[in-house]
Amino acid sequence: MITSSSCSIVLFDGVCNLCNTSVKFLLAYNKKANLYFCPLQSSKAKELLNNLNWEGDRNNSLIFIETEQIHIKSEAIFKISKHLSYPWKVIYHFRYLPKPFCDWVYDVIAQNRYTLFGKKAYCITPKPEWKNRFL
Repeated sequence: MITSSSCSIVLFDGVCNLCNTSVKFLLAYNKKANLYFCPLQSSKAKELLNNLNWEGDRNNSLIFIETEQIHIKSEAIFKISKHLSYPWKVIYHFRYLPKPFCDWVYDVIAQNRYTLFGKKAYCITPKPEWKNRFL
């Protein structure tokens, strides 16, 4: 059974085109296949966040859970990038930029993601070879 203590989980906005494209990118470049995915709109995501006593904004476009730690905004992106293959792994080194700046960039994109990239009426349907990576 997949739990927040046993694996790394990316919670994403399942109807956001940018988020869905990002998940496909992560699936392609996470060669170790150690990232799992779950739409924020799902009951499983709510259960995971409740089990971790998360009281933050559940409308974030990205939440990363690793070893029962919750990471959001730019920190989530940097932590996720450690699981990618080269050259994408170098994104992790941007964590040295000032956090307020990184979170501001993240917030601007997140707040405008539907306007800039569009919105689906339903969550992503994974390819058969990726189905086991979705909770």
